[in-house]
Amino acid sequence: MKFKHAFHVFVDNFSVIYKQLLFRLIILFVSGAVCVAGVYPFIKDLIGSAQFNSMLDGVKGFITNLLNGQVDELAGLSEKVQTAYAELIELLNTNLTQAVLSVLLLLLIVIIAKWFMGLGNYATASVINDKMALRAKQPFLGTLIRNLKSASIYNAIYVPISVLYDVAIVVAMFFLFFSLLNSVLYFFICLFLFVLVVVFSITFKMTVTSDWLPALIRGKMKQGAAMKYAFSRKNKNTFNVMSNFAVIVLIVFALNMAALILTLGAGLLITVPSSYAIIISFEFVNYYDREEIKYSIDKNTIISPAKERPLSREEFFRGDGNR
Repeated sequence: MKFKHAFHVFVDNFSVIYKQLLFRLIILFVSGAVCVAGVYPFIKDLIGSAQFNSMLDGVKGFITNLLNGQVDELAGLSEKVQTAYAELIELLNTNLTQAVLSVLLLLLIVIIAKWFMGLGNYATASVINDKMALRAKQPFLGTLIRNLKSASIYNAIYVPISVLYDVAIVVAMFFLFFSLLNSVLYFFICLFLFVLVVVFSITFKMTVTSDWLPALIRGKMKQGAAMKYAFSRKNKNTFNVMSNFAVIVLIVFALNMAALILTLGAGLLITVPSSYAIIISFEFVNYYDREEIKYSIDKNTIISPAKERPLSREEFFRGDGNR
């Protein structure tokens, strides 16, 4: 039921996707330009190396044969990819200082870009919350400016934690991929295990942090209290939330891959911002349901808890009378 309500909330706020898209495109353009200027010399040498091109050819052939069903040739291509990978690592070791500096610069650019994108996610969350609670249609830019202080502090805390987690997962997935290629397991079992680990890692992060934004925006908590509330799992039915997020992650992954392949990437302009919007919608639906707060999923439907929780004195004077 939560997933169904989240989908209705997502559709009800679909117009915010186009505003978030424009916001993200501006950030991507600026960060991409800075990245090209700072990291391009090293990337150019790396991409132009024979080791990288050999590995790339092997990966392309691997994927092509996989899509064409030519499973018999995958073992040979797998060995080619592994050999090229070893040579690439040796190449990086010979240019270790430049590689480390390029990675650090790239990481800094990613953190700054994610911080700005987080401001857009915060504004999107506020717009969705206002629609759910009050049926108020707030402007994206005005909401972004109005919540700039709170959003900046939130992202200053959340983004470094998220980036560290993502980097750890990417490094682990990188080594896991080549470990699986070296294993005796059948290829499709290796691929299944790899995707399973990726989905679980993303689902776990979403589950643990899902209450952070709603606690700040709807619960009107301070940053420290909202963070504590998010990481506390007491009475939160964690397994149910995690299972819903797993379904959302799989659907988002499938839609984005379909948009990438079937539309040559053009569909990603809609599916990527939509992915964030559906996740935020579910976070707020989950929060409203658990806190027993009534909310609107469209202009004709209001979801009310079986027994509405009365307002405390603090909540009343804080302006939470729309519960």
